[in-house]
Amino acid sequence: MTDEWRGWREAAQAALYGDEGFYRSPVRSPEGPAGHFRTSVHASPLFATAVARLLTGIARELDTGTVALVDVGAGRGELLTGVLAALPEGLEVVPYAVEVAARPPGLDPRIEWCAEPPAGVTGLLFANEWLDNVPVEVAEADAEGVPRYVRVRTSDGAERLGSAVTGADAAWLERWWPLSAPGERAEIGRPRDTAWAGAVGSLTAGLAVAVDYPHVRGARPPFGTLTGFRGGREVCPVPDGSCDLTAHVALDACAAAVAEAGIDASTELTDQRAALRRLGVGGDRPPLSLATTDPAGYVRALAAAGEAAELTARGGLGDFGWLLHRAGLPEPG
Repeated sequence: MTDEWRGWREAAQAALYGDEGFYRSPVRSPEGPAGHFRTSVHASPLFATAVARLLTGIARELDTGTVALVDVGAGRGELLTGVLAALPEGLEVVPYAVEVAARPPGLDPRIEWCAEPPAGVTGLLFANEWLDNVPVEVAEADAEGVPRYVRVRTSDGAERLGSAVTGADAAWLERWWPLSAPGERAEIGRPRDTAWAGAVGSLTAGLAVAVDYPHVRGARPPFGTLTGFRGGREVCPVPDGSCDLTAHVALDACAAAVAEAGIDASTELTDQRAALRRLGVGGDRPPLSLATTDPAGYVRALAAAGEAAELTARGGLGDFGWLLHRAGLPEPG
């Protein structure tokens, strides 16, 4: 990669998804995303079990014995593998892994590996920590309060202000993340809005779910959230391909983009704590009496409760946002 000044969107696109990028190079990241940060998928198999319950419910609503499961940003297929193992007998699932990296060896042959969400499927589209890795421009208010694009040097992550933000980006900032005080920063989420509307629009009928660290208008972080991860630790965001680059997601803007794209789908924005509780993942400890009647069962239940507590914890994974769009399904009772 050349040592040049670029906008953050261009720099991150090359650093993450270029031929030698973080997500594509088997040399830079041979173990995949799981080697650098821990998602809900990696925290506990209970997460995949919950997604399996969600998929089973969608199949029931669609009154079909065959349903698609599209995992967008599939990593090395960990979520799909867990869901397939947790499904009840009799439900036929057509699984798709949407990922830019090459198909990993040994993956279940039923899983179709693809670069884009398949069009016209019926079932569940699930995007766990995908949108935060869709590259976006970064803006910062200058000394006069004028939003300007932030330019970054590839080699070391040094930044400087560039031209004033104009056009559609300026309109997005004004609507979703207005800047005024000098030094305030924002990540301009337009590419994520477009990506999410496209993903939801690929469903003929079913449910689309985006899971990510969120923020909403009125509670945006004043200096943005752009950061990096490498080897399980947070690091300075340097767009040289050596680390993950991520920023939290304006899920309210993504939700609006679906409606504005003319997609006929209902919308719900909730948090992971509430969503998983609806799917039977609550984190409640087993009754102590079980330790006497079934010691081994008590130990298993206690371990599961600990995993569930991590998945639903306030200040942690439980604060993830869940953006849900139902298309071609009756309104839930």
